[in-house]
Amino acid sequence: MNNIFVDFNVKDGVINPLNGACCAPFQASYGSNQPRIKSMFESAHIPYCRLHDCAGIMNRACLVDIPKIFPDFDADENDPESYDFHHTDEYIGGIQKSGAEAYYRLGCSIEWSSKKYVSIMPKDFDKWARICEHVVMHYNKGWANGFNYNLKYWEIWNEPENPGNAFGSCQWSGTKEDLFRLYDVASKYLKEKFPEIKIGGYGGCGFYAVSRPDAPANRHDFVTYFIDFLSFVKERKCPFDFYSWHIYTAHPEEIIVHADYVRQKLDEYGFKNTESHLNEWNYQAEGTGFKSKHTMDAGSFLTKAMTLMHRNKTIDKAMYYCMSLQGLYNGFLDQNDYSLSPSWFAYVAFGHVYSLKNSVKTDYDGDIHAIASTNGTESAVLLTNHRCEDNEVSLSVKGIGKKTAEFYYCTDEKNLKKEMAISVCEDIKIEFTVPKNTVVLIKFI
Repeated sequence: MNNIFVDFNVKDGVINPLNGACCAPFQASYGSNQPRIKSMFESAHIPYCRLHDCAGIMNRACLVDIPKIFPDFDADENDPESYDFHHTDEYIGGIQKSGAEAYYRLGCSIEWSSKKYVSIMPKDFDKWARICEHVVMHYNKGWANGFNYNLKYWEIWNEPENPGNAFGSCQWSGTKEDLFRLYDVASKYLKEKFPEIKIGGYGGCGFYAVSRPDAPANRHDFVTYFIDFLSFVKERKCPFDFYSWHIYTAHPEEIIVHADYVRQKLDEYGFKNTESHLNEWNYQAEGTGFKSKHTMDAGSFLTKAMTLMHRNKTIDKAMYYCMSLQGLYNGFLDQNDYSLSPSWFAYVAFGHVYSLKNSVKTDYDGDIHAIASTNGTESAVLLTNHRCEDNEVSLSVKGIGKKTAEFYYCTDEKNLKKEMAISVCEDIKIEFTVPKNTVVLIKFI
């Protein structure tokens, strides 16, 4: 028997926005009116959508990347005619209309191909910073028929230490020192121009060597890169509002090991107020497990991982990679007919708990992981069984008042199915079963 104790009388903070997205299910044929983005993001209460790899693996669309928005680097960066914001306006417009906030990655998308078009080091760092200034102006200050979105997070580059493949590096053509210098120039310039925004980077590849001592040498290099970056930013006194990093794993606990390491090092180097953003993560190792991402094995993994992130409190924001309409990493949409996969409904269930905002005291002693929240009127408990056999649960709840408890089960049936509803009073104990790879959302209404 798994014993779970929830006390709605004891609030213990808020639930961080851990259910963000990397990319959106954008359809160019709909322009800025994006019904799929709106319906999916609203139903899961997606708080942030990171803009990276938005055009897919071949990166041919004119979206987001600085070389796509500003295609001729020799052009006048002060002239609106030098920029092509059209499709990026539509993409971000769809996100903003959904209630989510775009999280802008300044730089380029990944390029695995033999010829590189965008993942090339800018030839003039000062000019690159001024170009980025005008991108911020367009989306936050209305410049060039732009908008006043007040986008908060602006990330400089992504995975510059990625070793790439036989064709070489896939994200950055310069040296480590070059990347650090670009960050120095751009972060200081943008912070001077826009003190209200948050600036960070660099979308690190991850810390596999921390949890896997036998990891390949280049994984150990990722760690060295991070430490050298912290030393550089500290010495140069660069703006550093957040550090972003990535992990792809089948083990939720490994995410916490990496999160603890990031927080420890940030604090050690004096960056106690720098946020930790896990802005790429997914089930299974990178480049593998694409079919399994659509199952409740993945759905229960995601929910368990987000529950652990919440309890550990060392990750300020997290974003699932990815929610592109077409993409192998999108475990939420069937790539044959765009129907919703079972794992999506687990994300929706967590989104409901997140939407209530106020976390409450929750303890458990077994294999079933739990999180609970309330907004004062409605309350919820979310339970996850990831890879354990069917488990009996004894749920004790305090401070709920007179409510109806509705039980929704997320299984491979592709929905949150309402299984039962019971009347409850102030203090209750309920016993029921949580099957293997199942997520249970209990709404107290």
